Amino acid sequence: MAHLLVDQLRFARSEFVRCLEGVSEEDALRRLEPMNCISWIVGHLANQEHRYWVILGQGQDLAPGLNDLVGYGKPSSTPSLGEMWDTWRTVTVAADIYLDTLTPELMLAHFEREGKPVAESVGTMLMRNLYHYWFHTGEGHAIRQMLGHPDLPQFVGDMAQAPYRPER
Repeated sequence: MAHLLVDQLRFARSEFVRCLEGVSEEDALRRLEPMNCISWIVGHLANQEHRYWVILGQGQDLAPGLNDLVGYGKPSSTPSLGEMWDTWRTVTVAADIYLDTLTPELMLAHFEREGKPVAESVGTMLMRNLYHYWFHTGEGHAIRQMLGHPDLPQFVGDMAQAPYRPER
């Protein structure tokens, strides 16, 4: 069984996907400044998971150049939505390999980057990743409202896949 926070991350991912379901390539490229476009948001979340759980957690780089395209503090871009979803799916599948190994003890560990420990523990990074999804899910929902999309999700979905349970 996955750690409770991993289950919560997976639920946040599913809500992110639900929020953006049906967005066209054209609408995904529209930038309503100062916000980034929807395709950038998809790639940006893939980038965080890639950096944390694939590069730091597994020593693999499955998406070279992704950080330059959609990383924090980088110039705005309007990448293809289809390409960003493909990258997101590739990264999250790979990330899950690492995330499925997490225990309460490993949550207290720190990755190393360039021979030095990363400031935040794995557990804190997981919480940051989880909250990052909720932040951008709200932003994506706001962009869709501004674009006039009808019939958007109105509230957090079915919690049956992510109920509270004691930490193992």
